[in-house]
Amino acid sequence: MRLTGELVCRNAAEAAIVAAHLPEHIGLTRAEHGCLSFEVAATDDPLVWTVEEHFATEDAFAAHQARVAASEWGRSTAGIERQYEIRRHPR
Repeated sequence: MRLTGELVCRNAAEAAIVAAHLPEHIGLTRAEHGCLSFEVAATDDPLVWTVEEHFATEDAFAAHQARVAASEWGRSTAGIERQYEIRRHPR
């Protein structure tokens, strides 16, 4: 499974939330079973981050999504816009 896209903050307060919680979120995600790569990078716009995720299987991606939803990152960033595209691996 591959997820690509952007995390788009409305204002500096949302951007500060992302910046505060992102290091732990990256570390926890990269340690997950089935995570092949996970990159979140700032752009020239201080309110936008690019996101690229690659998981070995649909189950690994689903487990990641469940963990994120229940995490501090998930709770703190729930209202921040995400513009993502998810692609499944060809069979």
